[in-house]
Amino acid sequence: MTISKKQLSQARVLVVGDVMLDRYWYGAVDRISPEAPVPVVRVTREEERIGAAANVAYNLVTLGAQSSLLTVVGDDDASHKLEALVAGTGIQAHFGRDAQLKTTVKLRVIGRQQQLLRMDFENTPMTEILASQTAAFINLMPKHDAVLFSDYGKGGLAHVSDMIARAKATGKPILIDPKGTDYSRYQGATVITPNKAELQQVIGSWQDEAELNAKAHALRDKLGLQALLLTRSEDGMTLFDAQGQVSVSAQALEVFDVTGAGDTVIATMAAMVAAGMSLRDALPIANRAGGLVVGKFGTATVSYEELFA
Repeated sequence: MTISKKQLSQARVLVVGDVMLDRYWYGAVDRISPEAPVPVVRVTREEERIGAAANVAYNLVTLGAQSSLLTVVGDDDASHKLEALVAGTGIQAHFGRDAQLKTTVKLRVIGRQQQLLRMDFENTPMTEILASQTAAFINLMPKHDAVLFSDYGKGGLAHVSDMIARAKATGKPILIDPKGTDYSRYQGATVITPNKAELQQVIGSWQDEAELNAKAHALRDKLGLQALLLTRSEDGMTLFDAQGQVSVSAQALEVFDVTGAGDTVIATMAAMVAAGMSLRDALPIANRAGGLVVGKFGTATVSYEELFA
């Protein structure tokens, strides 16, 4: 099943969640440090990209859908960089600011085409700012066709249960990229999209497909979800829903970098669902998008033309 560019351009998705600035320092590695057994990277180039929930929103606009982004950032250099980067994308940004918050930055040092080191700078937002986000959410939600919660466990979604209840009351599809082991906070969502490691933390490991099916459906029933989408990297994806389950095999031609692939998958699902497609019809399209993005370096996106080529 395909969807026209015009249909997609009318699909509106509200993305709520934790954002971060992805910094990349590229350099030449010619020697080992005399001070410690580590490579010396002579930094030759720096790059900054928008990450986490901002990357999800960026994936949506790159596909050709409309996207609003609701998040909390600090009042620091990284937040202003993020805002400037987001401003050039077409994303409608709604940034709550908390002077006590350190905007999350992930710094990756790249040498010889591979990641040598990653450094994270972060802390947790104050609850007062998060409460004001709920008011902004209530105001923004009616203008959108679907709501996507991108949870990176940085504290920005402390009120997610309340937001889900409000979105559900209006009948909007709710898609969630989950984090942590307490999935009870996602009760009543339309679909959650954990990867293999994330799901294992919640339901335990499984010996075979039959045990996975039983455990996944039990979790789906317990949380009152329409569906659970398990992303399985080289094994593709499986959607568990009321009709049973359906799997698609991986489509990556060459796996270069899996950073942000989950963002692309859920953004594509959300765009298709917001445009009126069922989860089952959206599944192979999201799978194809994930396969395309792992062939690119760093947090990347996929265009409508690439996806429906």
